[in-house]
Amino acid sequence: MKYISGLYALNIPDPAEQTTGDWHWGALDWTRIPLFNSSNSIYGDYGIRRNANVPHAPGNTFYNVANHIRALLDMLVAGQLDLAGGMRDDFICNDALTPEVSDKVWQLRHTTNWLQIDKFMGSEYFMQWEDYKDDRTHAATKATQGPHS
Repeated sequence: MKYISGLYALNIPDPAEQTTGDWHWGALDWTRIPLFNSSNSIYGDYGIRRNANVPHAPGNTFYNVANHIRALLDMLVAGQLDLAGGMRDDFICNDALTPEVSDKVWQLRHTTNWLQIDKFMGSEYFMQWEDYKDDRTHAATKATQGPHS
């Protein structure tokens, strides 16, 4: 499925998600919206709203649009960590979504840029990220060792 993601998606309101997104929509060229393809993603169609209103797009104003979490995840996958800076406090601004964000980011642990993503998450989520990783690592170790270890 083709959809809008990245900075463009962060500039499209998403009232259902209750996240703030960005506020620099005027700096983007809405006549040349880049489209992503969900079939090329580890996340498939997760977090994509269908037929969302895109108020800044000329002509057809309804597109498939990544929610703010998905847009940021796509940025992490693409290595756009500098642009995703402020993920927690500037774009998402909703601590209730931290477990979902962490679960989705954890899916990237086998990617080539994992060390950079891990460092980024540490700078965004601090000890919440470290605790999350510790919980996952301990759960994996217990599963490997079996019940009588």
